[in-house]
Amino acid sequence: MRKLVPFVVDVVLVVVFCLLGRRSHDEAVLGAGLLRTFWPFGTGLVLGWVIAVAVASGREGASAAKRFDGRTLWPTAVIIWLSTLIGGMLLRAVSGQGVVFSFFLVAASFLGLFLVGWRVVAQAVRTR
Repeated sequence: MRKLVPFVVDVVLVVVFCLLGRRSHDEAVLGAGLLRTFWPFGTGLVLGWVIAVAVASGREGASAAKRFDGRTLWPTAVIIWLSTLIGGMLLRAVSGQGVVFSFFLVAASFLGLFLVGWRVVAQAVRTR
């Protein structure tokens, strides 16, 4: 159960990212609108977790998946952040949702702050 906590934190932070974005554009924050905004990034997030576990397993052998720590910065946080960002943008584009460069920059910044940032704080607290 403890191994799921980092994944749950990531999901909550991606939902918060979507809520903030919808609220900043005066769009409905809850319901179908939130789901429409969340699903591309949520899918990218899940894909990032799968890739991060696979990378750890590839580097360290099959038993690494059992020891996988979703709190690590490199390469886990970077893989999850980039997959959430790029996967989310690609899925938004193919589903007819807007993707403009300024939104890409904002999403990259916020998702980086959220998905990498909490791990930086957690690592700093662990090393004290």
